[in-house]
Amino acid sequence: MPRSAAGTLVFLAAATLSVVPAVHSLTDYANDFLSPTDILNNNYNNTHLAQQTILQWASDSAAGAPWTVTKKPFPPPSGDDHDYMSFAPYRWPDCSNVQNTTALTAEQIWEQCNYTTIDGKLNADNRIVDNIGDFESLTDAVLYNSLAWHLSGDDTYSTRVTQWIQAWFLSNDTAMNPNLNYAQMSGGPSGQVGTHTGILDLKGMAKIVSGVLLLRQENASTWTSDVDAGLTAWAGEYIQWLTTADIALQEKAATNNHGSFYYTQLASVQILLGDTAGAQSTIEEYFGGIYLGQIAANGDQPLETARTRPYHYRAYNLAAMITNAKIGEYVGVYAWNKTTNEGATIKTALDYAMTVAPGSSETAYAAELYPNIAAVAAKYGDPDGKYAAFLANAEGKAYVEDANFYWNQPFSDSGFDVAGATASSSGTATSSAASGKSTVGTNQENFALSIGFVPWRAWGMLYGGCAVVMVTSFAEFL
Repeated sequence: MPRSAAGTLVFLAAATLSVVPAVHSLTDYANDFLSPTDILNNNYNNTHLAQQTILQWASDSAAGAPWTVTKKPFPPPSGDDHDYMSFAPYRWPDCSNVQNTTALTAEQIWEQCNYTTIDGKLNADNRIVDNIGDFESLTDAVLYNSLAWHLSGDDTYSTRVTQWIQAWFLSNDTAMNPNLNYAQMSGGPSGQVGTHTGILDLKGMAKIVSGVLLLRQENASTWTSDVDAGLTAWAGEYIQWLTTADIALQEKAATNNHGSFYYTQLASVQILLGDTAGAQSTIEEYFGGIYLGQIAANGDQPLETARTRPYHYRAYNLAAMITNAKIGEYVGVYAWNKTTNEGATIKTALDYAMTVAPGSSETAYAAELYPNIAAVAAKYGDPDGKYAAFLANAEGKAYVEDANFYWNQPFSDSGFDVAGATASSSGTATSSAASGKSTVGTNQENFALSIGFVPWRAWGMLYGGCAVVMVTSFAEFL
């Protein structure tokens, strides 16, 4: 741990119990981009249940707000709490170089031991600082509450979004500096600095931009001009960093999901800034660049299949490709039928992924593919009904209750949606999404909160009983 953490760790156990809210359940999709025009023109009568879910998740997602980058038990190496900070999830200390004769303290391990990557093995110390989790919570809350405002007309939702954006990006006391210099840090004697994989931490900017665009286009009274101007200014500074910093450019050069999500993030922020031409160029560069080598002729994604969780990573990169195609369509670049070097499309990749069941160690990730299926069906069509049949068989009624069913249209509801159902404007409608779609304290990988030498499983059970839990695993951040 950084030196400034030494006097802090002992107090974290009691603090954790005192600040976490009650349990709520919602789905944190890997990523998505929603065109405000499509939302405004959404007149599909088979999305009533999905609308109810959106309203419920909007309320559930507010637990724990406001989120701020300054909320961490110790500062990054810069000493500035306004700098975003996270730890690389698969980095582990190898202290064979230290040649110590006595047990090392946590601080000595962090500063003196070499760190190495063990793919798929999650380091439990990863979430001692949880800027990454807080930002992910923010992205979901902004998306769901913006949609809830659109559906209900209740300014409670749009007011929340405005306040949360102010807290994370704009407030003098809590605003995030527009850089990721200390994202996914790794320890070791060579210094504690961020790594290029940390750029992935802010991939959810696509969700935030989706929510803001909706408030802008519908002229939400609570989305004020000063907040919009402030966020636009922040976006301009962040783009400057994202397109010039060494670690950002290293991430751009990644040929797997990391590179895919880099382009997602950059194009999203360019749209926020009003730089349509820049977003077009970014999407064209992605589909004319690394995308060409990402899908084999049979639809496999070799770079993702090679990972320790191939089912998860295929679904993960599919989410990035789909999001990039949605962004492209929004700015006038149609990439849905773009073929890779081996003649495959996004649809080819999805069709292949559907044929490969998750292994015994990946059953918890099965549902990650489902939103991709709905998105592909909505865009390419489902003339033989295979996509609807797959989801109906896997989830039953739950697939039409998922929030994404609202915006991934047109798509068959398989007769599950109740005709005449109406979305409640109170935000208290009940969602009955399948248990496979949301996990509440059941997957301990979601709660890596080990502190010092406290057994991480004990912390997982302790925290999992009283926290807001999104469907996301540390694997989604690397």
